Amino acid sequence: MDDLSKNWADLLLKLQKDIAEDIDLKGVLFLIGVQELQKGIKGFTKEEKQDILHLAVCKLLTPYGYFKFEKVDEDGWPHWVELKPIKNLTGKQQDLLIKEAIITYFA
Repeated sequence: MDDLSKNWADLLLKLQKDIAEDIDLKGVLFLIGVQELQKGIKGFTKEEKQDILHLAVCKLLTPYGYFKFEKVDEDGWPHWVELKPIKNLTGKQQDLLIKEAIITYFA
């Protein structure tokens, strides 16, 4: 098992212990997004949940040069500008980059 896979597995185990539930990549992104939104735990619409996942990806990939923070809007939602398209990476490359960024985020 390579370092990224081991670190990812270790992080998931830690988070599962903290929240007492199984968690996957999308769940971790949601946790990060809610934390970064700073609006607390509440019921979110389906659209808001998608926005929270996007918020997490933007926050995580900013240090990698994919996004740049732009502003917080009047409703308190942060916005980023895409600097280079993550879509240029394959799905597997995207997952690996996001996992690496998540591990760094929690370090």
